[in-house]
Amino acid sequence: MKNIFGIIISFVFIGFIIISSKLFENSSKEASRKYIHIMLSNWWLIAMVFFNSAIWASILPIIFVFINFISYKYNIIKSMERDENERDGLGTVYYAITLLILSIITFGPLNYYKEIFGPLIGLVGVIVMGYGDGIAAIVGKAIKSPSYKIGTSTKTLAGSFAMLCITFVIVSGFLAYIKTSNWFIKSVMISILATIIEAVSIKGTDNLTVPIITFGMLLLVI
Repeated sequence: MKNIFGIIISFVFIGFIIISSKLFENSSKEASRKYIHIMLSNWWLIAMVFFNSAIWASILPIIFVFINFISYKYNIIKSMERDENERDGLGTVYYAITLLILSIITFGPLNYYKEIFGPLIGLVGVIVMGYGDGIAAIVGKAIKSPSYKIGTSTKTLAGSFAMLCITFVIVSGFLAYIKTSNWFIKSVMISILATIIEAVSIKGTDNLTVPIITFGMLLLVI
């Protein structure tokens, strides 16, 4: 019953985010997209509270892999999609795929070691993706700084620095919480790597590479 209630709460939560994102459309289409990008990462907290297996935790991500692909192809959820001439990859689909992969791994095999690994370490990867990448894009547009281009993606030094700082806060908080040795140095290393990965990932693939690699690095250093 708790799992079913979690599914209901999840749909209500996501529906609220999509509807409320329209408040940001007056500012810009990109603002509404980044609002959704950041806020949806908080869904993982709902998953941690209500779901007790990989099967239940994977239901919503599986559904949204298809919903996001259809929305991308036909521009259904307009507040979530870029305009036709600005589209640059399947970022929203990769977002859902990441949630699916981490749900399967952390609510499944690694859940046996729940106190350290389990869904908690998955949360770190998801929050880095949501807040790190999302806020970095906002800062990059708000603060004038030198820009650089990789492939078709243009990044700014201000945005990359914001990504570095936010990732460090999230990762160091987790490693300090579980009392990992040399947590400060490890946090710096992971944050630098995540920032580089975010910078070089093109066509929305950062929604896949950043959280998965961050997750993998955490497993290595714990």
